[in-house]
Amino acid sequence: MSQDWSKDLKAEYDVIIIGSGLGGLTCANMLASGGHSVLLLEQHSNLGGLATWFKRKSHIFDIALHGFPFGMVKTCRKYWTPEIADMIVQLKGIRFDNPQFSFTTTYDREDFTRILEQRFKIPRENIEGFFNTARNMNFYDDQSMTTREFFEKFFPGRDDVHRMLMESITYANGSTLDDPALTYGIVFSNFMSRGVHTVRGGTDQFIGKMREELLRNGVDIRTKCLVEKIITRNREVGGVIANGRTIKSKAVVSNGNLLSTIYKLVGDENFSQSFIEEAKKVRLNNSSCQVYIGIKKGEKIDYIGDLLFTSEAEEFDSQELRSKNTTSRTFSIYYPQTRPGSDMYSIVASSNANYDDWANLSEEEYRSSKEELIRRTLDALQKYIAKIRDKIDHVEAATPKTFQRYTLHLNGASFGTKFEGLKVSMGLPKEVPGLFHTGSVGIIMSGWLGAANYGVIVANDVDKFLSAGADNV
Repeated sequence: MSQDWSKDLKAEYDVIIIGSGLGGLTCANMLASGGHSVLLLEQHSNLGGLATWFKRKSHIFDIALHGFPFGMVKTCRKYWTPEIADMIVQLKGIRFDNPQFSFTTTYDREDFTRILEQRFKIPRENIEGFFNTARNMNFYDDQSMTTREFFEKFFPGRDDVHRMLMESITYANGSTLDDPALTYGIVFSNFMSRGVHTVRGGTDQFIGKMREELLRNGVDIRTKCLVEKIITRNREVGGVIANGRTIKSKAVVSNGNLLSTIYKLVGDENFSQSFIEEAKKVRLNNSSCQVYIGIKKGEKIDYIGDLLFTSEAEEFDSQELRSKNTTSRTFSIYYPQTRPGSDMYSIVASSNANYDDWANLSEEEYRSSKEELIRRTLDALQKYIAKIRDKIDHVEAATPKTFQRYTLHLNGASFGTKFEGLKVSMGLPKEVPGLFHTGSVGIIMSGWLGAANYGVIVANDVDKFLSAGADNV
């Protein structure tokens, strides 16, 4: 813990934001630029939440799978700066390789239409109907149709097509074939507009520029600062207790896990019974495992795609995809051009995972399981990069327990909650005036774009709340 974390801390702020994921960061930036006093508290030493990084030897590793729609460019340009928006570039080579098909795509509607029509022999009218239906989905639609039923409507009996359309989105937001179709359709359509994008220069530079913008706008940023409690008086927000110190505020925005916010930071005694009953229905989404692979300085690897979705499973299976011994994983390859000025290569392998498969292992079993995860990952990568073990100078693994440790998310839930979490998240201010939440809650919370856009929505709600309070003074 930093000894001077509280130096020059104000006694009261308009709003305190707990957590610095992209939702919290964007919310803070909008509120500060709108003239509100903002305190941003982050329990970790880095900002970014799951959009962050760490250093090992001469390598900088981005956490998890970083690929998002073109909409992130527009969001950053509008709510951040043109300089930040200009860091976002398209990944041109998205590669799929499994027993049912193998191809490389630009991952946009035009190329997917070509592949569906030429390779999978799907009639054009089915393809157009599918894309148009997905594009027109929105939050207010009927939620009873599942993604499985949606696929069957346009591609009946074609589990190979279902896999092509679904597998990468499952990596993006943890959704399954049995989740509501709109949780798939909205995310998929976002990607189809202009493909998959990432940050040139790395997450460290991206978040670094966001930090600079926050400071320019007057946000008070404190890291290594753990919020222990959100203070409520007569079911109204009064501030927080952080690192043992009370800090007052008119509003609090939690960018932490939704259920942790309700049960741990606030306490269910502060909510109506009907609200708690709704909260009990909210399911956590699954977590992830990662293997971080650093290539020796001076070693080169041939281009094998920017993102490589690979699996030995005979067909798409959500259970197999997140099982402890899954053969399904994504390789994010960071070539030197990803970090201009660097001649280094690195690779991040991501796989979905169940927290329970890792949570109760003994220390010895846990260490052995991580070593096995690394071994199987390198074995899979060997197919695409010969003698990969001779080329690396660093490798380490992260599990759901790792994510729980660094993010404090319940069960290390990399993808937050399922779809029903959105209603509960948005309902917090009605239960406890001044209490807001932004974070990974299903439909609009799929990755970087969803997180940032939800931060925008919540910032507008907080601004209205604060303005109404000022009018009543």
